[in-house]
Amino acid sequence: MSDNIQTVTVLSKTTWTPNLFSFTVTRPDSFKFTAGQFVRLGVNPSQLQYYQQPRAAADQAVDEEVFRAYSIVSSPFDEVLEFFSIVIPDGAFTSQLQHLQVGDELLLNTMPFGFLTLARYQKPHPKDLWLLATGTGLAPFLSMLQDLQTWQDYEHIVLAYSARTVEELAYVEKIEQLQHNFGSLVDNPAKLIFIPIVTREPMTDALSERLPKLLLDQSLQQRAGIALDIDSAHVMVCGNPEMVEDTKETLKSLGMVMNRRGEGNIAVENYW
Repeated sequence: MSDNIQTVTVLSKTTWTPNLFSFTVTRPDSFKFTAGQFVRLGVNPSQLQYYQQPRAAADQAVDEEVFRAYSIVSSPFDEVLEFFSIVIPDGAFTSQLQHLQVGDELLLNTMPFGFLTLARYQKPHPKDLWLLATGTGLAPFLSMLQDLQTWQDYEHIVLAYSARTVEELAYVEKIEQLQHNFGSLVDNPAKLIFIPIVTREPMTDALSERLPKLLLDQSLQQRAGIALDIDSAHVMVCGNPEMVEDTKETLKSLGMVMNRRGEGNIAVENYW
């Protein structure tokens, strides 16, 4: 086993829907990361007591470690690590992970990855932070919003979080408490503007179209109450690849530019 691989223990599990769940694990003492980064979690499915061999691999012997990338939900300063997962039917990893129980052990590669971090922004100078997420792409943004530096650096933080159904809008209660729990700890904190989006069923006070359309027709900006200003906006997009690509191109059509070498508005990450 690599020196970077450590064993961690499951401390809790929250089931949001049959296909969405969160869990926390112990945090190795030496492990450090920046809000927005991801790590690789691993299991050896055949060693799990609840192991059920996926149908797609029914004719294959499975006795090897399987690793998948997971953005970290928790703050860089938390004592535990939290992750947000979708269940992929017949997936070698999540089809087993959905059965996690408190006390189970997972493998953690302690080398963090990814550049979806606020440190990447040098120009424009920070004023408005737009966080656009679908599904489990919310994870890195929750980590950022539990870092006091984020609240100190910006005037407005817009969190637009899209899901197909009301049930799939996870963490809403936590989001609604962020301003008090973190913004209240700094002088002149950013104002958090939370915009839920539900695309396949009605929800009071929620927008209902896909993020690219909401940006193009200005519905998102109108709901936020602030303009998407090329000279002052940092925009981060995380979620399913189709949404990320469409939203990126929409932002570019509005005059935004990709962040390169510290300069530019847009930073993106596909979440699978």
